[in-house]
Amino acid sequence: MKTAIVRHILVKDIEIAKQLKEKLARGGDFAKLAKQHSTCNSAKRGGELGEVKKGQLVPIIDKLVFSAPEKVVQGPVKSKFGYHLVEVKFRMDF
Repeated sequence: MKTAIVRHILVKDIEIAKQLKEKLARGGDFAKLAKQHSTCNSAKRGGELGEVKKGQLVPIIDKLVFSAPEKVVQGPVKSKFGYHLVEVKFRMDF
């Protein structure tokens, strides 16, 4: 079974997502930015979604999580919820 340790930042506006990605690229603290800007409940945990199994997330994010390189912020990716910045911290295949 495929699982991954994931964190993300969810915002409503693509311009904010782009600005946050730029801050992350310059060394910004993911957890701090998630707490300040993310509209997801995971914001209070610094964007941590914890361990997720393949199929648990919305399809576009699920596909990204299980194909993107580890420890590289991906996005912004649009879903019905808004714009996501996603980082796969660790992926496991059992």
